[in-house]
Amino acid sequence: MRIDILTLFPDFIRQAVAFGVLGRACERGLVQVEAWNPRDFAEGGYRRVDDRPFGGGPGMVMMIDPLSRALAAARKADERPLHVIHLSPQGRPLTQARVRELAAMPRLALVCSRYEGVDERFIQHEVDEEISLGDYVISGGELGAAVLIDAIARLQEGALNDAESAVQDSFEGDGLLDCPHYTRPVDHPFGRVPEVLLSGNHAEIARWRRAQSVSRTFERRPDLLEAARLSPAESKALSRIEKDS
Repeated sequence: MRIDILTLFPDFIRQAVAFGVLGRACERGLVQVEAWNPRDFAEGGYRRVDDRPFGGGPGMVMMIDPLSRALAAARKADERPLHVIHLSPQGRPLTQARVRELAAMPRLALVCSRYEGVDERFIQHEVDEEISLGDYVISGGELGAAVLIDAIARLQEGALNDAESAVQDSFEGDGLLDCPHYTRPVDHPFGRVPEVLLSGNHAEIARWRRAQSVSRTFERRPDLLEAARLSPAESKALSRIEKDS
């Protein structure tokens, strides 16, 4: 798939996509990431991309035309349909389910705003959806874009050395949190690896991991259990945990 980024800091994006799973996905041609700087499409000697907000108030607002021209250039670079996302604290929270949907699209464009945001008219006419990483504010959309690109890239077939890794992640499957993991050494001053993981009994290990996943979700993100598909035995066990807590 191809992801085009509208950003005033294209070097940030280029560096962010150069490492780890994301870098490997790009090297393998599974994901193509291109950065477009709205300043390159601004007019005048100062290449201005922002101006003061009408109605007064602090900060600056990104102007329509430089962004629209940059987006038009991105559209022309590839004939496939383009789904445009604005990274914004006003967007709907990003979930793994939405990441899976986006990962199946052929092309995305991510708009990274700065300052006080973007002229609302650009959002209404050019943006298909707004996405937020959470209920907090950061200096610009580049960090959010990097997170979204990474989440999407790792779901592309061939991006992970073991495809099962993505299936076992938190929020996948029933949407529960992942179980705890251990590696060598077996014995350590911090504790010993649970015996069931050393048993070689794969059925017992699977049951233990599932129970740990349910328990951890209850402790840390009980809201996720509302949509989880639990077996009758798991539901009973969860009821006991709730009574004891």
